Amino acid sequence: MNEIIEKITSGNRRAVSRAISLVEDELPVASELLSGLHQHAGKAYRIGITGPPGAGKSTITNQLTKIFVSQNKKVGIIAVDPTSPFSGGALLGDRVRMTDVGILPGVFIRSMATRGSLGGLSKKAIDAADILDAAGFDIIIFETVGVGQSELDVAKTADTTMVVLVPESGDAVQAMKAGLMEIADFFVLNKSDRPGSESAYMSLKTILSIKFRNPEDWVPPIVKSVAQENKGIDDIYKEILSHREFLFTGDRLRLKREDNFRTRIKVIVEDSLRRELWNHQREEKLNNSLNSVVLGDISPYTLSAEIINSYKKSFNL
Repeated sequence: MNEIIEKITSGNRRAVSRAISLVEDELPVASELLSGLHQHAGKAYRIGITGPPGAGKSTITNQLTKIFVSQNKKVGIIAVDPTSPFSGGALLGDRVRMTDVGILPGVFIRSMATRGSLGGLSKKAIDAADILDAAGFDIIIFETVGVGQSELDVAKTADTTMVVLVPESGDAVQAMKAGLMEIADFFVLNKSDRPGSESAYMSLKTILSIKFRNPEDWVPPIVKSVAQENKGIDDIYKEILSHREFLFTGDRLRLKREDNFRTRIKVIVEDSLRRELWNHQREEKLNNSLNSVVLGDISPYTLSAEIINSYKKSFNL
């Protein structure tokens, strides 16, 4: 274990890849590895990029990565894709769309599956970010799947979160409904050369002016871009730096990360308890009792209480 940790902290790419695979496969040794790496992590700045499919998240990730690399920054990209119903692995494989930056020195790209994570950001992706952090990467970018209700997980992981929208389909209203207004540190209105761009911009601006009235609050800016033509990418980069500077004012970054860790630790604890609870015996009791629940002989609450009591007895609680 010490040898693997030493290789990772020295930036050995093969060791980094192997460690992420251990995390993805949920092998018992992964927890020990992550515990050993924790003291070496915490230096990387984490950026979340989320939004609906087809908004241009991968293109923006590509262009931003080039800027960071030009400043001699090491960049780790975790592209979180939907889970394949057949293999359980990443379905889209964002690395296919990132071949131009994937060959750059100091860039590491990994596609990971959501594995059923409701917000679209797998717990394993967060663990992978810790590995990249400990390996000396300066910037870690989460590019989330953008499928479903919203990518609320990313706000509990990234230091700066950008939500990428496009002018069509009433994205400003959808962003408000889906809860993206709460997680965005700034918005990117991509493909802003398309019709309806100005209307979408004004809608977003109006919503934000109503929601953020406290002058001490960070008011999420709106950046227009045409990422395919590399337009507006410098402005996106400047907003990342601006928000980072805001977080470093006072104690905001520490408090934000403290809150992120609180959420993460709860998830880890709940996940561990869930695994211990659903052993073979209790799974069997559940399956054998389902017919009785359907027939009305026993309620779901009664069966749940019996399963929980069985779990408590195993610990003499």
